[in-house]
Amino acid sequence: MASVWTGNRGTIRDFPGFNPSADAEAIRKAIQGIGTDEKTLIHILTARSHAQRQLIAKEYRAAFGKDLKDDLKSDLSGNFERLMVALITPPALFDAKQLKKAMKGSGTDESSLIEILSSRSSKQLKEIYEAYYTAYKKSLGDDISSETSGDFTKALLTLANGRREEGLKVDEDLAKKEAQILYDAGEKKWGTDEDTFTEILCLRSFPQLRLTFEEYKKISQKDIEDSIKGELSGYFEDLLLAIVNCVKNTPAFFAGRLHKALKGAGTDELTLNRIMVSRSEIDLLDIRVEYKKHYGCSLYSAIKSDTSGDYQTALLNICGGDD
Repeated sequence: MASVWTGNRGTIRDFPGFNPSADAEAIRKAIQGIGTDEKTLIHILTARSHAQRQLIAKEYRAAFGKDLKDDLKSDLSGNFERLMVALITPPALFDAKQLKKAMKGSGTDESSLIEILSSRSSKQLKEIYEAYYTAYKKSLGDDISSETSGDFTKALLTLANGRREEGLKVDEDLAKKEAQILYDAGEKKWGTDEDTFTEILCLRSFPQLRLTFEEYKKISQKDIEDSIKGELSGYFEDLLLAIVNCVKNTPAFFAGRLHKALKGAGTDELTLNRIMVSRSEIDLLDIRVEYKKHYGCSLYSAIKSDTSGDYQTALLNICGGDD
């Protein structure tokens, strides 16, 4: 069954000859007893699609009267546990949980909010909105409003409502017109009209925006990114730049996020897990290509040199190959 969470450039696909009850049985055996058989867990959970993992979890509960997620949590620990739990969490709920985590506690993790809300499709965002409400009995919009401020909030809310147009049709006249409107709202004006930027960048389809950005360059002799950098600031600027990057090349956007998560002193496992899991059935193959192109080494080797143990094995399986 095609869902809004699968594309055709993923590294993980439906496993042929899938048998949920046999998988549930094998996982139960791996968890029970003294010590855990991590190899079996990795072998099964990184080789089944989202939809299949949901069936395994259902089968597990029916056969053993226990929640697979709870059993994994009580049996594993650290980054490996978080990755395994992420794999069996339905995609919309996974994103909802990541958004909640980004807004919980004393500080807000703006870059995670930006990454998720700027890169998901309208259909995905509608599912996330529902999953969020079901899980937390609060609307995602209310939490965004209370945790962020100003133009940043407005833009996030516009995205979170899943109102971006979808579809491949483009309107050339509209692109010319809106490129001019953006130019008038920014470069040409003393001060910037932020609402105009929000409206166009958060509501038009990606193909439409691509054309608008080309027209923009003709009018202003500069890339839209450069204008945004010159005109705007703070998280609002970061968000609009993320949207522009996703419009121009979504896999390259994620490759950049992964590179940032992997380079430097510590690894940002939260981001690493989120991208590897959420893109594994959509466009991880393309992300690998972009990673190699921009950073001179394969994503596989970057993960390998930055992680270890069962966690590393599982991530490399999801990554799917060394380019």
